[in-house]
Amino acid sequence: MASRSAGYGRGVATKGHLARAERLQGATGALATAAMAAMDEKLPWFGKLSAQDRSWIGLVAQSGITAFVDWFRDPEAHSAMPTRMFGSAPREFTRVISLHQTVDLLRTTIEMIENTIGDLLPPEDVPVVREAMQRYAREVAFAAATVYAKAAEMRGAWDARLEALVVDSVIRGEADESVRSRASALGWTGAGTTGSTEVAVVVGRAPESEPGSANVADVVRHAAREAGADALCAMQGDRLVVVLGGTSKPVEIAQNLAQWFGPGPIVVGPVVKDLMAAVTSARAAVAGLRAAPAWPAAPRPVQADELLPERSLSGDGHARRQLASDVYGPLTIGDGVLLDTVSAYLDSGGSIEATARAMFIHANTVRYRLKRVAEITGYSPLNPRDAFTLRVALAMGRLLNPEPGSTAL
Repeated sequence: MASRSAGYGRGVATKGHLARAERLQGATGALATAAMAAMDEKLPWFGKLSAQDRSWIGLVAQSGITAFVDWFRDPEAHSAMPTRMFGSAPREFTRVISLHQTVDLLRTTIEMIENTIGDLLPPEDVPVVREAMQRYAREVAFAAATVYAKAAEMRGAWDARLEALVVDSVIRGEADESVRSRASALGWTGAGTTGSTEVAVVVGRAPESEPGSANVADVVRHAAREAGADALCAMQGDRLVVVLGGTSKPVEIAQNLAQWFGPGPIVVGPVVKDLMAAVTSARAAVAGLRAAPAWPAAPRPVQADELLPERSLSGDGHARRQLASDVYGPLTIGDGVLLDTVSAYLDSGGSIEATARAMFIHANTVRYRLKRVAEITGYSPLNPRDAFTLRVALAMGRLLNPEPGSTAL
């Protein structure tokens, strides 16, 4: 083996090899100085770093050269030396320069050593040192990749915790400027491909994770961005929460994400103006998820506002007030004939003729009034699902807005 004949490898080093290592030791100072000069000359970005960052890089370079000398003297005793050479740099080192730039630094330093040792060492030492340097450079490259991989894992874990904190703040209604700042740190802009800043919250059951499966949050974020929306995603117990930004059509985006949710309903909250107002959307989506089992035929995904009657029956006060104000309230305006007509129509089992007889009016008059009800409220009494919503709205309106002399619950 070349390494054995050169005097380094397994076994006891020869006197000639130890003498060669001592001569190399004496050249470390000149090599470190030459390495910094080569970086400054060949790497344009190096000169733009702060003095502190350049100092840290200089320490790493010097540590690497010193570690090479120790490794060259006895590779078996210093087998972990390439990995330890990065120990002199702070954790922020990986944020200052990229992995690509680190590779440039290593390449520049190695080329400098190969070109310089001929002037610092005897001719008979040069081939041996160059061969050892090639082996050592490979180990250093693996060590650098390990350092950056660990840093990426730590950043990924921290980002996941921060994202979960942001989503939790939205769900609990604690979104403020600090939450906006944290979301920005995660790359959230709130603007999709349309440039809109509107936000909607989507809630569904969490998928059953399998060993070795991809991170669901990462996949959902990627799918949302592919569909043209920004996204924040977090698992909260048995539910998956996705905050969509930059889209006025969250249901269409949610359809693209449905495969990543667990079985059961997926509820899309109403669109709000920005992340600060997202609690309104989150509250409706969570209440909708709780009430969705009462409507087995609900589409998947379903809008939270389509579940207003079920949400009201499950105890959602916001849904009750929304039905009372947005559906019942407009029907009471004027002489109240629309309210009387839709009430008689529902009580008659959905028969226009029976309603006309009960109110002593023509059937066409009933049809006209029911059409007006649909125009004013957005719910058509002729549609069974809308009729159910209207019936619940009438009940909620009468409970929350009792006539004089009655007792409200």
